[in-house]
Amino acid sequence: MLKLNHRVWMILVASSLLCLSANPLGAASRNDSLKEVLASLGKGPALGSSSAPVTIVEFSDFQCGYCKKFWADTLPKLKESYFAKRTAQFVFRHFAILGKHSEQAALASECAAEQGKFWQYHDKLFANQGAMAFSEAKLKRYAKELHLNGENFGPCLTTGKYKKKVERETATAAYLGGRGTPMFLVNHWLLIGAQPFATFQKVIDQELNSTKAKTKSQ
Repeated sequence: MLKLNHRVWMILVASSLLCLSANPLGAASRNDSLKEVLASLGKGPALGSSSAPVTIVEFSDFQCGYCKKFWADTLPKLKESYFAKRTAQFVFRHFAILGKHSEQAALASECAAEQGKFWQYHDKLFANQGAMAFSEAKLKRYAKELHLNGENFGPCLTTGKYKKKVERETATAAYLGGRGTPMFLVNHWLLIGAQPFATFQKVIDQELNSTKAKTKSQ
């Protein structure tokens, strides 16, 4: 667990200059704040309240086994304990680094989001994760099973409509120090890997207590 304070942030920027020269974020200055970098990605699929004091951002790859483990074991507990109570929000971002099928799955999920079914498709992808699970034919079959409009989904996928979005989010994860999946930001805390619920609980509760203390002191 790493707190992205100003000093750490500067180290991450310095270590990522090579990445920056080839990604859509371009010439991000050393003064960019974490919030500004994340805001540059625009809105992403989210669970929970946008006004919650804690925001969890996941950078994930649909082919990653540890990402599936987080989805199956930890995410349901976070939904029950925090998202449903509006104390934390969860935002999904792509970190598609495991090859062509990772990118194709990410693109397909964005095409599903276009029709208001990102989370259903997200769940379908992780549930079906495996060898050759993300061929174009299977991605279209998942869309059909979720009753998506095939006339819109098919061209969206084959033309790579959201390719720049997926590439931008992947580059941002690398910029922030990500070297593997899944990667999480819990406000200003960085977590790497399929951390257990207890780890998230500790960081989230610490942030919630900090917010309460600040409110009382005002």
